[in-house]
Amino acid sequence: MVPGEQSGLEIGIGRHARRSYGFDEVALVPGGVTLNPDEVDISFALGDRLKLPIPIWGAAMDGVVDVEFAIAMGKLGGLAVLNLDGVHTRYEDSSPIIKRIADADKASVNALLKEVYREPVKPKLISERILAIKAAGVPCAVSSIPARAEERAEMVQKAGADVLVVQGTVLTARHSSKSYHQLSFEKLVRACDVPVVVGNCVHYETALELMETGIAGILVGVGPGAACTTRGVLGVGVPQVTATADVAAARDEHMRRGGMRVAVITDGGMRIGADVCKAFASGADAVMIGTPLAGAEESASKGFNWGMATPDPNLPRGTRIQVGTKATLKEILLGPARVDDGSQNFAGALRSALGVCGAADIPDFQHVEMVIAPAITSEGKSLQQAQHVGMGKG
Repeated sequence: MVPGEQSGLEIGIGRHARRSYGFDEVALVPGGVTLNPDEVDISFALGDRLKLPIPIWGAAMDGVVDVEFAIAMGKLGGLAVLNLDGVHTRYEDSSPIIKRIADADKASVNALLKEVYREPVKPKLISERILAIKAAGVPCAVSSIPARAEERAEMVQKAGADVLVVQGTVLTARHSSKSYHQLSFEKLVRACDVPVVVGNCVHYETALELMETGIAGILVGVGPGAACTTRGVLGVGVPQVTATADVAAARDEHMRRGGMRVAVITDGGMRIGADVCKAFASGADAVMIGTPLAGAEESASKGFNWGMATPDPNLPRGTRIQVGTKATLKEILLGPARVDDGSQNFAGALRSALGVCGAADIPDFQHVEMVIAPAITSEGKSLQQAQHVGMGKG
């Protein structure tokens, strides 16, 4: 069957397209039984090696995650991923570099980003950063581009990292190139004693093939992040509700075939608690967020974010955005919320959604009924929109 043909949407003679959905287009249906939010289980486990009280990861964005932020998030029960290809492993003291990027005007920031990222990554700093995070007694996750993952695997394990994330715009198990070595995820997994998480992916068959290599987790999302421009530059991407549901279906099929449960981690596109809840209802086991955390007082940049592909010397696929400092990291993750727009207390929102939908835990919540509801964020909210309060602030 031609992809998309089952949807019956013809976009041209012989060409069919499948309808897909983002967070603003769906809503969750309350359950027939409701539960006390304080008694539901939102914890996350990545195999037997990593267990988190809250299923929220901090994205490997230089403007968000440095050593201090990773420690702070770990102490709150989440997991922040440190970018091994970023400024924190290129400069002994990355703070002045982050400040230069934050202070740059819009006309010059892209050139500045290319300049500062020309400094080579220093292996010594990779080890030092991991050791510093582990010395604080919290889990450590690090992210590497595929081209450097093999050579760094032994180093990051010796330093004590708990998770190795291999991340690119789009990753597959069958990449082809005549000019450079192709990373074998199967070999990488065998060489690692720590869980390997790969991404990004939005496609059922691709996800299934990646899962068959033995990975422990998979990141879902191509271009949804607030600082990412991949969808504008390449025209590539699938809205996050559909992408998450498709990859979750691959996880379930992989388990049906006898494979281990691979964690589905929705990466990007979530702005408020409702988006986080919808990601889990779509099939996610955890979420990875960046821009909402950039607004934390503890973030590396104190209110800015830029995509991982923004400094690309040939084809930047990201931009620097200003978020502003909004709250403490604790308020954003655990509350109590001081605002009414859903931008704080993500864990509390998730607990409440599970309770309202009658789900005792995340796997239960992944089967909650959903409806297509493109007016869900605007229905009855005209006064909020007119007065720019609550759900009308955007």
